Amino acid sequence: MILSGYRAMWVFVMFDLPVRKPEERRVASRFRKDLVSEGFWMLQYSVYARPCPSEENAEVHAQRVRAMVPSEGHVRILRLTDKQFGRMEVFIGGTTRAPEEMPGQLEIF
Repeated sequence: MILSGYRAMWVFVMFDLPVRKPEERRVASRFRKDLVSEGFWMLQYSVYARPCPSEENAEVHAQRVRAMVPSEGHVRILRLTDKQFGRMEVFIGGTTRAPEEMPGQLEIF
């Protein structure tokens, strides 16, 4: 359940990191693993997204990504509302598919 006044958000991280040398590959791999550990899903090889229940929570996760940005390469953070995300057009093998859905909120008893 999303509280009134809060908007569900998606945080996207898009990146281009150097991978020519073994150390660069390790850094890029570590960055991807860190994104997954923060709850991001891989949409495409260098595009990860994470649903957030509110704008405030989206900012928390964007800040965490900022803290782990590698010193080399390009990283972009983009935030979209759930409504904007739902208007994405997705094609897999030439076939149209609906974008991923915002998961339901966990309830703590």
